[in-house]
Amino acid sequence: MSEPLLDVRDLKVSFRTRRGTVTAVDGLSFSVAPGEVLGVVGESGSGKSVSMLGLLGLIRDPNATVTGQVLFRGRDLVTMPDKELRAIRGRDIAMVFQDPMTALTPVYTVGWHIAEQIRAHEDITRQEARTRAIGLLEEVGIPDPARRVDSYPHEFSGGMRQRAVIAMAMACGPALLIADEPTTALDVTTQAQILDLMRRENAGGSAIVLITHDMGVVSRIADRVLVMYGGRAVEEGPRPAVFRTPRHPYTWGLLDSVPRVTGPRLRRLPAIPGMPVSPLDIPAGCAFAPRCRMRHAACDERPALTGGAHRDACWLPTDDRAALRREETTP
Repeated sequence: MSEPLLDVRDLKVSFRTRRGTVTAVDGLSFSVAPGEVLGVVGESGSGKSVSMLGLLGLIRDPNATVTGQVLFRGRDLVTMPDKELRAIRGRDIAMVFQDPMTALTPVYTVGWHIAEQIRAHEDITRQEARTRAIGLLEEVGIPDPARRVDSYPHEFSGGMRQRAVIAMAMACGPALLIADEPTTALDVTTQAQILDLMRRENAGGSAIVLITHDMGVVSRIADRVLVMYGGRAVEEGPRPAVFRTPRHPYTWGLLDSVPRVTGPRLRRLPAIPGMPVSPLDIPAGCAFAPRCRMRHAACDERPALTGGAHRDACWLPTDDRAALRREETTP
């Protein structure tokens, strides 16, 4: 095994509020190997986006505190000076933000955004950067790129803006691409095109962290899966293991709520009871316990993420998980 490209250890992101300190990410640890695709899944409010913004130093709120270790090629991003971190962001680590419309400045052209990204990290002329931008737009499937390079973001469709943001992220050939909901609100055809772009980037050697709610997208592209709830990791493992033999009741709920294309038709899809836990009210024990039908006395104590390649944070007996899942999903 090679050394991990990104090694996150006990990452915590908290905010001071009028109601006290709110911990949005609580002791998150994971790693990403070179050339690997890690899918990060969970409901809204699970801490997926905040954790990635935190490890990249993009949370600038003076009330925010980020602690832990984020080792990228052996260097800790958390303690790194801003000047050095800015040199890494965009060049070695790039991020595709959740909403491409708000990620692009409306008064500048799409080509300006891409060229500015290149010139921030490479010593090339404006014309050379523009030529590169045209090539990148062509690579991501924008029609007539030599003309559309001078278009403004509002002149692009949602799918085209998403591809333009990916082109900007790919501009410097990053070793790690973090994609936050890159297929949200896109039609299935455009979604397939975006996934193909990401596969090509991955085939070129880039590791990818893919944040999504869509378990179908994860099943198509991810090598490993990290399931988050309440700012914590509740399950992590190789994609086949997580999808075929999920261990945590929260993962059961996520997978069981996906419509099936084979087998008997269900009158109603199973749903996880209750609402996602608020960062203001996370219990001291298992964060998922208030919504879990399998809750028992041990859940009042916080479980650790344990196991080998396939890990989970649950107090249920390991040998009984499959039977308990069948029992839970039986009408």
